[in-house]
Amino acid sequence: MAGFVKSLRKKFVARWGPSLAYWMIKLLGWTIRFEILNPEIPSSFLKQGKLAIGAFWHGRLLMMPHLQAIYREYDERGRKMCFLVSPHRDGQIIGKAAERFGLLAILGSTTRGGYMAIQQMLKATKEGYDLIIVPDGPKGPRYRVQNGVIELAKLTERPVVPISFSASRKKIFKTWDHFLLPYPFSKGVFVWGEPVYVDPDGDRAHLEEKRVLLEKRLNELTLRADEYFSPLRRSTETKP
Repeated sequence: MAGFVKSLRKKFVARWGPSLAYWMIKLLGWTIRFEILNPEIPSSFLKQGKLAIGAFWHGRLLMMPHLQAIYREYDERGRKMCFLVSPHRDGQIIGKAAERFGLLAILGSTTRGGYMAIQQMLKATKEGYDLIIVPDGPKGPRYRVQNGVIELAKLTERPVVPISFSASRKKIFKTWDHFLLPYPFSKGVFVWGEPVYVDPDGDRAHLEEKRVLLEKRLNELTLRADEYFSPLRRSTETKP
């Protein structure tokens, strides 16, 4: 009986999970008032017609599909975005939900049997897609950049732009990634960081230096986002 219930639950999640995830993200987006810090960073890429690799921590994943709408504020033509997600069940649910927001989802990992995933992303670069990667996914360690995103930056000769998100009212779960769920009718903030440029001819020491730099910037952005709505922080922040 227990096996039957487990099987039924899996079928339900596979069938309805993407729709439920999509509408949850959509409804949260309708109720949350977003702010953007450092909007000149994505704006400069769009104005120059340059493509990049966006990177954010796994725990800040939920609201990132709204980046597609934010991009449209700066570029009426609309930028195409390619999103690398885990091939596991949760990743497939998120990937299918993200596709409903107009993102191209590629199932795979840049570190675990990810040759095909990297090849698909390289193909997407030739088709004019911006790339989106979770550098501590799919299973961690939390807040540690894995080598795959730096290798991809080297292969594509694109800069990596760190991004983070937080909310004024939120629930942070006790999962490996400290997954963040913003509450409806809260305030949200996206924070863009300075790009990390990787030399296509760089040696291993250079790649490790850039990996550490990206990790540092992502952690700094995440801390800034989490503290943004505190009264003390708000008194020093300049609104965009």
